[in-house]
Amino acid sequence: MILLLGATGYIGQAFQTELTCRGERFVALSRSQVDYTKFQSLYDYLKSSRPSFIINAAGYTGKPNVDACESAKADTLQGNTLFPQVLANACAALEIPWGHVSSGCIFAGAWIDYGNGWVVEKDMTKPEFRAIAKDSPEKIRGFDETMTPNFSFRDEPCSFYSGTKALGEEAIQDVGHSYIWRLRIPFDEFDNPRNYLTKIQRYAKVYNNFNSLSHRGDFVNACLDSWFQKVPFGTYNVTNPGYVSTAEVLEMIMETLKPEREFEFWKSDVEFYTTGAVAARSNCIMDSSKLLKAGIQMPIVHHSLKTALSKWIL
Repeated sequence: MILLLGATGYIGQAFQTELTCRGERFVALSRSQVDYTKFQSLYDYLKSSRPSFIINAAGYTGKPNVDACESAKADTLQGNTLFPQVLANACAALEIPWGHVSSGCIFAGAWIDYGNGWVVEKDMTKPEFRAIAKDSPEKIRGFDETMTPNFSFRDEPCSFYSGTKALGEEAIQDVGHSYIWRLRIPFDEFDNPRNYLTKIQRYAKVYNNFNSLSHRGDFVNACLDSWFQKVPFGTYNVTNPGYVSTAEVLEMIMETLKPEREFEFWKSDVEFYTTGAVAARSNCIMDSSKLLKAGIQMPIVHHSLKTALSKWIL
């Protein structure tokens, strides 16, 4: 039996759907049934139910976005750092393997070769970065799992949300047998306030940057396959290979959905952070080659975007 935590959330719902489609026996445990944020309650439940694997899709993201985490710091810290640590220790004590949904939002920027070797560039809005992305994309690469997060409390500025997600990874690293699955800007074909494609279409103005993305279905399938195929435990960037600019995504939306509106970009970071945002935003490119080398293949990001838009469901 698989135990699913956070089943009512955006990613948890996708896990429920896929587990059901696969015919897997699972229990979606709610906090009203068992307060699993408390170690003793969780330990007692796990000891009696003995799940073969646990999926933790619980966490605190803030609604409608991470700005809300700046004013709900206790809840954010509890959901993203303290609870994963509780779960990790309970699982280790009972020798239960588990997987944790983390985030690629603990990074900012990308690796780039401007001509003098590889360096980290946090500001991907620079004209010279955009020029290389357009003409020499082989000179840009993403952050892999060996690299230390650079959008965290240890490498500020960062959002409070990202800081707690990075701390959460630190808290569970090497505790028991687990996967850390890094999600990055989820999207799919279903209109939803949490869907990146929905958000873009509803923004008054759009922030143009480069990012890696995770198709929600592709992400969930890759996570489940990592367990069922007995991929080695560890941290994995579970993103669709490649990266995309917001402008490219908008072009796809205009071409496929033909919305009856025009889109306007924020003129600069200054304008965006003065008017459009409270918390610092992570924009980053991730390297998902470790997942591929482990035998788990996800479609390239442009393909998944085009497929999602071609099947768009309101």
